[in-house]
Amino acid sequence: GKTLPWGSLTGIRPTKIALSRLEEGWDEEEIRRYMKETYLASDEKVNLSVEIAAREKRLLEPLDYERGYSLYVGIPFCPTTCLYCSFTSYPIGKWKGRTGLYLDALFHELEYTAKKMEGRPLDTVYFGGGTPTSLEAGEIDSILCKLDRLFDLSRALEFTVEAGRPDSITWEKLQVLRDHGITRISINPQTMNQSTLDLIGRRHTVEMVKERYYMAREMGFDNINMDLIMGLPQEGMDEVRCTLDEIRAMKPDSLTVHSLAIKRAARLNMFKEDYEGLTIQNTPEMIDLSAACARELGMEPYYLYRQKNMAGNFENVGYALPGKACIYNILIMEEMQTIVACGAGTTTKVVFPAENRRERCENVKEVEQYISRIDEMIGRKERILV
Repeated sequence: GKTLPWGSLTGIRPTKIALSRLEEGWDEEEIRRYMKETYLASDEKVNLSVEIAAREKRLLEPLDYERGYSLYVGIPFCPTTCLYCSFTSYPIGKWKGRTGLYLDALFHELEYTAKKMEGRPLDTVYFGGGTPTSLEAGEIDSILCKLDRLFDLSRALEFTVEAGRPDSITWEKLQVLRDHGITRISINPQTMNQSTLDLIGRRHTVEMVKERYYMAREMGFDNINMDLIMGLPQEGMDEVRCTLDEIRAMKPDSLTVHSLAIKRAARLNMFKEDYEGLTIQNTPEMIDLSAACARELGMEPYYLYRQKNMAGNFENVGYALPGKACIYNILIMEEMQTIVACGAGTTTKVVFPAENRRERCENVKEVEQYISRIDEMIGRKERILV
């Protein structure tokens, strides 16, 4: 007797249903009817899926699915680990003086990858983690210099660097990114309420978010993304309104709105007894408010995905101004192109378009294991990269 926004759909890529059918020549009304009848999804979610899929199809048209590829470079370090986080990330303080060991292994894997993919067009590069900017400016520069030497970046459509944690950003680090022509960065507040930031383990202030954002603007960055999370502990409509008011004032170029998903490996799940009194709510009103804010700023939804255990059973949506969408984000979700990933905890996905087949291989998550087993990680790639 219950009605769910996504009906019976449980997968993480609902837009794939719409996009694959658009590619097959279905018209939008046929797709809407199919999703509604087959999955009992609401009109709102069906319309959102079709709108995003149509935009994805246009954005992906310049890409060569058969020969082209994208590169992901993973940095598994953060200033601290957030309460809800289950990504591969380790507090950078514990690796002080030893990050060079990680970079040596990463460079070895990048050298193999460049040789293996030589001659194929590199369409997008994504430098994520963790938080890449938790490294020192000189270390970031050495990685970017290595990429410049190894790969032909001349025709890449975009190069994104996650500068997600404001407390990891300095003028020197941003200058390194500018010097290397990075086209897109993320500065992620998650919320603009200080009490929530303190609770979830983000060791930065609301003011710091603004300072780092305007610093990047002054340095000439013209494609800045910001991530927000709906359903954070102790947040209701008032807190969400406060966050969105601050975002409106800053006017980022894209906004990724997540619904809190508590994974098995998150501290919020592993140590439940410590957080029993916390209230977690995510409502349709919160989702609608964030969508309205993005559209008021002139943004359009361009990619979408879902996760298990999401607060409110909703979705994560990326919004962007025209010309500011992240192609890599679409590719990772729609699995239309090979993405070669290097670094601890990363996953390489190889796409065989002619066979509509995908294969994947994963690198180990633990940093010391990655360093000691780097040749094994390369061997895993050798088995599926052709």
